[in-house]
Amino acid sequence: MHHLLAGAASALLSATGLAAPAGLVAPADIQTTFFDGKPFTSSTPQNIKYTMMFSADGKMSREPQGKTGVKGEGTWKLSKDGFCTTWKNSPANCFTLVSAGDNKWSVLKGNSIIGTWSK
Repeated sequence: MHHLLAGAASALLSATGLAAPAGLVAPADIQTTFFDGKPFTSSTPQNIKYTMMFSADGKMSREPQGKTGVKGEGTWKLSKDGFCTTWKNSPANCFTLVSAGDNKWSVLKGNSIIGTWSK
């Protein structure tokens, strides 16, 4: 049944010209899954790991899990295709999230993977 629904959704998106990349996580699903005040792990392509927390009020924080990485605070908001973050003393950046396996998601800026989230 799940495959039937996925196929129907894909066909509908294609028919309307709104084709989304496979596995793209909708902004509302990003908010429900990650922006709930519960910590999760984020890792960079250089394998620097952080404990991330995005609260429902639009605030976020990161804490390095090891000796490398920088602690930070900032704000988040949903965008049309994903979400945007603004860390203190940094410009805003927008991202999309794509499913990358069981309890794993790739964070993309454009077509580049800039991190992996896991729960």
